[in-house]
Amino acid sequence: MSDRRQTRVKSQRRFQPLRRASRWPVWADVAARLGLAFLLIFFVIMVHWIDREGLVDHHDGHVSFLDVVYFTMISVTTTGFGDIAPISDRSRLIESVIVTPIRIAVLFIFVGTAYSFVIKRTWEKWRMARIQAKLTNHIVVLGFGISGSEAVKELIARGTDPADIVVIDPSNSRIAAAEEMGCNVLQGDASSDETLLDVRIAAAQTVLVSAGRDDTSILIVLTVRHLAPQVPISVVIRAQDNELLARQAGANNVINPVNFTGLLLAGSAQGAHVADYMADLASVTGKVQLNERPVHPEEVGKSLDALASGGRGLRIYRGGRPYGFWEAEAQNLKLGDLVVEVIPCEAG
Repeated sequence: MSDRRQTRVKSQRRFQPLRRASRWPVWADVAARLGLAFLLIFFVIMVHWIDREGLVDHHDGHVSFLDVVYFTMISVTTTGFGDIAPISDRSRLIESVIVTPIRIAVLFIFVGTAYSFVIKRTWEKWRMARIQAKLTNHIVVLGFGISGSEAVKELIARGTDPADIVVIDPSNSRIAAAEEMGCNVLQGDASSDETLLDVRIAAAQTVLVSAGRDDTSILIVLTVRHLAPQVPISVVIRAQDNELLARQAGANNVINPVNFTGLLLAGSAQGAHVADYMADLASVTGKVQLNERPVHPEEVGKSLDALASGGRGLRIYRGGRPYGFWEAEAQNLKLGDLVVEVIPCEAG
């Protein structure tokens, strides 16, 4: 990878994540915060009750338990009214060393709770709606295991802005890893209509599916194809028997890592450098890479050997059918053709 591209990738802005799940339910989080606050207040009540001899009630001169509760609530939440006040040195020391820090802690708990469950959630909801509204022509990665994460790394290395990638996975640790890479993230079930609609699946540029299990991946493909009939779908399938099912479910591309490994092994048996070159073609970190693009207007009527990009043309796709560089169709390029070429990585 060139230094210029490395600098561009490192300088890409960090995109805010789409979050859906939290470790605690809302009611449990609120209860825990309020419980801690009231526990601290109860502790102060007990301290004041034990040290009630150091307090004076200017109203009737007697400090009852109710007076202690009242004095505690007033002193913890405000600076007090002065009707009940500490008069002994020990009581004043307790107010300074124990009650004042607890007052600050309780204040932070209440303010933090209000921020988390009112201000922050309202802001997050608004921010998420803005991000979702802008999602278009993005790449959706469903499953962030080994294959999914490597695909995202390769996309970013090839110049794709992480802000244009949305990752969906049920695992919190995987979602955190995708977030660290700068992608949009959504923790949830990729086979759910609601989850896919949240990321505007119908407006996506392409969808990459790698759920780890063939049955799950095929179910996800079915769901995506139902919601986005025109979006290209690529899926990782590990059992050869399931490749046809994946295509029938609506996948445009079916990748079998076992078969690809077999191709590399077979290539290495025929030459020491064949497998090395095949791996070089597949990765942006090599000297060359495969590139697919539409035919440029200035290339119409020319041969696949005379591409304007300077790349080496290998194949064209016309009407969904492939034609090799040696076939007659590849000698006369037309608008609408897709070209598969080999280009230097620096030119990609």
